[in-house]
Amino acid sequence: MNGVLSRALRAKQKLDLIYVDSDGQVSQRVIRVLELREDEILAYCYTRRRVRTFKKANVLSLYPYQRRKRMEA
Repeated sequence: MNGVLSRALRAKQKLDLIYVDSDGQVSQRVIRVLELREDEILAYCYTRRRVRTFKKANVLSLYPYQRRKRMEA
């Protein structure tokens, strides 16, 4: 996970993050890493539209963001 985070920080790449918050709620976020700390990730969260801190221990999945195609009827 640290390798993905470090590469995303250097490349200013967006990431998809699946995360469990302190209440046990699972959420999916699109983030851009601003700073890596020992146990935390400081990132801009496109979902919440603000800077957020995420605990590394609560990350379930982390992968490069891929823009989703809209399905047409």
